[in-house]
Amino acid sequence: MSYNIAIDGPAGAGKSTVAKLIAARKGYIYVDTGAMYRAMALHMLEKGIDLTKAEDIAAECENADISIRYEDGLQCVILNGVNVNDRIRTEEVSAAASRTSVVPEVRKKLTSLQKKLAEEQDVVMDGRDIGTKVLPNADLKIFLTAGAETRAKRRFDELTAKGEVCDLQAIQRDIEDRDMRDMTRAEAPLKQAEDAVLIDTSHMSAEEAAEEIIRLTETA
Repeated sequence: MSYNIAIDGPAGAGKSTVAKLIAARKGYIYVDTGAMYRAMALHMLEKGIDLTKAEDIAAECENADISIRYEDGLQCVILNGVNVNDRIRTEEVSAAASRTSVVPEVRKKLTSLQKKLAEEQDVVMDGRDIGTKVLPNADLKIFLTAGAETRAKRRFDELTAKGEVCDLQAIQRDIEDRDMRDMTRAEAPLKQAEDAVLIDTSHMSAEEAAEEIIRLTETA
């Protein structure tokens, strides 16, 4: 039997960083579902799809070949045969992913792959609807959050460290807008699962959050 940890929460809460730390410590497979949705968004952008037309997104998603493989212990997101790890972390792709991910056909295609991974492996999976939709029977569910201002500052620091010029207030506005879209969308909205443990990382390091979740796996 595989052991599954589901981590949900809004953008910038530290889900992927924490999930990677847990996976490394526990020897589990880390599944970054957000990266898969970003890859789908990148596909749409590259194909010039109008992101205001759900029917066009639905039709084109069938042409996107998205998979995950591990190389030297690192997760690689493969889009149409190409490793796109270095191309899916831009603000443009982030904004596009928030729009394309609400299309039911996109979610259906990617969710099937995520479920298959969890059935076959011990996984730590993070996203927006893992505990509520993708892995409703996960052994441990976490809802990781932080204040919008804290999340914006983290994103600002991340982009600045890469040499990108960005505006902190604009990033916070984008995060707040994305929160609203994610929480109010008709298909699999962002919400805390009833049996999920709430962890606020506003005043916690990623290492502290990971330690708390690992403790929960050992006491469950």
